[in-house]
Amino acid sequence: MLKKLILLVLLFTPVSQADEIELGGMVLDRTISRFGKDFFFYYTSYWRDIPSTNGITVVIHEQVYPQAGTYLWVEMEQTKIFQTYFGRRQNDVKKMAEKAILISINEVARVKADSVFDTPQDNNF
Repeated sequence: MLKKLILLVLLFTPVSQADEIELGGMVLDRTISRFGKDFFFYYTSYWRDIPSTNGITVVIHEQVYPQAGTYLWVEMEQTKIFQTYFGRRQNDVKKMAEKAILISINEVARVKADSVFDTPQDNNF
């Protein structure tokens, strides 16, 4: 009896189907160290405020060198747009994230302009 009731509820429950599922801009964290995690935190807090980031993927990578420091770079749409180096001592991570987000804003504008005007990246005049 209970199984029939559950089956009836499932059959008559309205199901909402979307025509298309669209994800907003994604920022993927590929960092390891504390500097990388802090950079990711500051970068994503700025990224949320940028309009028109739907469909744009950003990946933050990090390579740690134990005796030398951390090499960190940002890729947008599989293109490296920013890179920096953090030494082993305290660095101003927030300032580096601000620099990276300014470059990202320019890159978002370029990607959107290319999609609107259907222009290839390599223009030979």
